[in-house]
Amino acid sequence: MITEATRERFAREVAKYPAEQKQSAVMACLAIVQQEQGHITQAAEAEIAEYLEMPEIAVREVTTFYNMYNQQPVGKYKLAVCTNLPCQLRRGQDALHHLEAKLGIKMGETTPDGLFTLQQCECLGACADAPVMLVNDRNMCSFMEDDKLDQLVDGLRAAEGRA
Repeated sequence: MITEATRERFAREVAKYPAEQKQSAVMACLAIVQQEQGHITQAAEAEIAEYLEMPEIAVREVTTFYNMYNQQPVGKYKLAVCTNLPCQLRRGQDALHHLEAKLGIKMGETTPDGLFTLQQCECLGACADAPVMLVNDRNMCSFMEDDKLDQLVDGLRAAEGRA
């Protein structure tokens, strides 16, 4: 499941820590697997645990604690809308509902074409910019009112030739 090239990437991350603290690279190893495979399987968790010489349950705890790790396949674009209280007070929940209606899916689902997965997430640390969201765990989008949400989704669809 995990290739030799992946193990080489693991080794570069582990080298950043003292030998007796190699488990500190668990988050980086999970991110590498997700980048290469799109999500984290239990088999991948087991291989990471073996590589880092730590219990499988400890890797699983990290995978399930952070919402940036996908535990099942997701669409090409993962849209994570902050629904913590400050964002809710500034229409974060409304933004999530707007995306549900626009995409025709509920939170936690993926569009039939595999293009979008919609999630809610915890605080992104940009409360003054609410409602906020992350695209693919990397790109923060601020002030996501309905018109900006429509532009984002329509733009991503157009980029994929699915407008």
